[in-house]
Amino acid sequence: MKDLNNRVAVVTGAASGIGRALAVELAAAGCRLALSDVNEPGLRETAEALRANGHEVMATALDVSNRDGVYDFAEQVMNHFGEVHVVINNAGVALGATVEDMSYEDMEWLMGINFWGVVYGTKAFLPYLKQSDEGHIVNVSSVFGLIGIPTQSAYNAAKFAVRGFTESLRQELDMDDAAVSCTCVHPGGIKTNIARNARMRDVSSVMGSSDPDENVANFEKLFRTTPEDAAHAIIRGIRGDRRRVLIGSDAQMIDKMQRSMPTLYQKLITTGQKFMDQLS
Repeated sequence: MKDLNNRVAVVTGAASGIGRALAVELAAAGCRLALSDVNEPGLRETAEALRANGHEVMATALDVSNRDGVYDFAEQVMNHFGEVHVVINNAGVALGATVEDMSYEDMEWLMGINFWGVVYGTKAFLPYLKQSDEGHIVNVSSVFGLIGIPTQSAYNAAKFAVRGFTESLRQELDMDDAAVSCTCVHPGGIKTNIARNARMRDVSSVMGSSDPDENVANFEKLFRTTPEDAAHAIIRGIRGDRRRVLIGSDAQMIDKMQRSMPTLYQKLITTGQKFMDQLS
């Protein structure tokens, strides 16, 4: 989809971070926008800023883990615009916990948003996308959809699932010769609020600190790419009909590491973590 002018684009998780940056970038490209987020004040800020610049924006408070809510949102978008062309399933949350200490409730919470939210958004909008002359779905996975990391088992599970789901969907769309395509996105460390909004359990045995704020700060040291750079990369991926988009030099490095050392990387990570623990 090389021309985004006058297209209708849906973005979940648009209150901040990559979602807000995507909304700004898509609006600048001429898109009419349907935005959603569970964070109503942040969503309102995004929508009002765009409207002030003359862009057409529909904003809806939405918990993407609510299947009926997502389907209602898709219907509202069609009623408002009459068509839809781009759907970006971006909403996501984080959880830091070992497998042993992680509660089922926390894992279900994360999976509901990070995986089922992607499934619901894809399935709710796909029939409408097929009615358009051209359509594109973007599902946001992570570099943690490429490799496993200690204390990130739930996040890994969701992001690996998004990757498999999206790659399968892409092949189905190719086989159907549909006018709809899709892209799986793997961001590295992005400077967003996801770590600050994460649920953090006692991961001191792995992360080296019993202070959740300190562990979040340690994660944030790894965040190098801006949301704006991430949005640019994603939109380039849409325009170029890319199957996979890696965002950031860290994502490129992790992808190469996994390809060259598909199991050895695990030992390197744990050895490195033990070394850092000894220094602290």
